[in-house]
Amino acid sequence: MQSQNPLIADFVKLANSAAGTFAGMTREAREGARERVKEAMGGMDFVSREEFDAVKAMASKAREENEKLAERLAALEAKLADS
Repeated sequence: MQSQNPLIADFVKLANSAAGTFAGMTREAREGARERVKEAMGGMDFVSREEFDAVKAMASKAREENEKLAERLAALEAKLADS
């Protein structure tokens, strides 16, 4: 049921316009924020999970080899000290 009062009708039109404007501003702000985050993240160097796992495996292998070499060196030094 529509109101016959033009003042109320004008107020309803104004409220609808304000709601539409607010929705547009919200959408624009959200898109702007998303774009700023995208630009900020684009400047950073991120690696994929596969690359991270590969480097982690390489580091683990290098650590194990280092420990073996340290044990071997200690054995050689002990052998040399006994001589």
